[in-house]
Amino acid sequence: MTNYNKPETITLHSGWRSDPTTGSVAVPIHQTTSYQFNDTQHASNLFSLTELGNIYTRIMNPTTDVLEKRLAQLEGGVAALATASGQTASAIAVQNIAKVGDNIVCSTDIYGGTWNLFANTLKDQGIEVRFVDPSDPNNFLEATNEKTRAYYGETLPNPKLNIFPIKEVADIGRKLGIPLIIDNTASPIISRPIDHGATIVVHSTTKYIGGHGTSIGGIIIDSGQFDWESFKERQPLLNNPDPSYHGAIWTEAVKPLGPIAYILKARVTLLRDIGGAMSPFNAFQFIQGLETLPLRIKEQCKNAKLVAEHLSLSKAVTKVIYPSLFAGENKNRVNKYLNNGYGALVGFEIEGGIDAGKKFIDSLELLYHVANIGDSRSLAIHPASTTHSQLNSKDQLKAGVTPSYVRLSIGIEHIEDIISDIDQALTKSKS
Repeated sequence: MTNYNKPETITLHSGWRSDPTTGSVAVPIHQTTSYQFNDTQHASNLFSLTELGNIYTRIMNPTTDVLEKRLAQLEGGVAALATASGQTASAIAVQNIAKVGDNIVCSTDIYGGTWNLFANTLKDQGIEVRFVDPSDPNNFLEATNEKTRAYYGETLPNPKLNIFPIKEVADIGRKLGIPLIIDNTASPIISRPIDHGATIVVHSTTKYIGGHGTSIGGIIIDSGQFDWESFKERQPLLNNPDPSYHGAIWTEAVKPLGPIAYILKARVTLLRDIGGAMSPFNAFQFIQGLETLPLRIKEQCKNAKLVAEHLSLSKAVTKVIYPSLFAGENKNRVNKYLNNGYGALVGFEIEGGIDAGKKFIDSLELLYHVANIGDSRSLAIHPASTTHSQLNSKDQLKAGVTPSYVRLSIGIEHIEDIISDIDQALTKSKS
């Protein structure tokens, strides 16, 4: 088939045409644990990585494989690894190249759950995460030492929504042998971090890719563009013998297979050992959601922009946070890194502080009050008392969460109905 490169076509056709046995056009759910080997030599080839194929669904699965191929092409990467959740994807993305005594440098503008994972759980595992303000890319360089293995940021960070300086930080890291890992969960289609120098892209597929609030999952996408082999001291886990896989040196072992050292190591060591695999049924669900993602994200972005503009005129609102309303350097980054929309997340601060914010949430009738983003339905939450409540007040402010901050994830309902519900809740929040 012709190598189509438009997202509307990729999300429908990449990685699959039809089942060769039955002719099925829809990707089947391969609900199986294991696979029949052709013979002992075939089995030996698979285990020695001289041939790629199915061994056990904890490592790979035919349904999941289609999702991985489709998302890799959508993001401009060479290969991908599906996981049980977005949190699993974030953890493995770091653990794949950092061990006890190593560190990564991370943006302060990240999802609260990722902050907690990095600041506490990874710390307990011996991996230090150094948080820096991404408004100045040089902060990443200043926090770097000989044990720094990766930089980490979010394209459209939830909830601050200030666009991450992808190229600027990637350029700093590439000279030092430090890859940039970017969480692109909040901006699929409208941003492609790999095009700007990111090495690894992660998503919580739970959000926009699924789009219907039915399944939990994550994905790690390898750009295939990072020169791991030239930085043997900086990246020892990919360049030294790995005792967990017969002493394989990943940068050498994958040469016949292509530039997939990073993602193959993640698959056959961490995913194999930790077991955070995506279920075949969830992979099927994400494939269904992915097919309409280009249409949904376009409508969500359009509705979100109208909501932000409407809120900016409300006397009950003291501040609106939305990329189309930014100025200065933040606006420059919006223009540089976002294409075809400004995202579907809208933040605002409400007059009356934390009590008014809670009352607004409790007064909503159409918008759902849930701890999620990216659904076809419009959603709302008060981060300070929920998603970011595990952070202290100082760290909440670093992440962009004030006591009165409300986050909206705008869906595809009619814009008049969305705004009507927001208006009536704002009126009640003042009473």
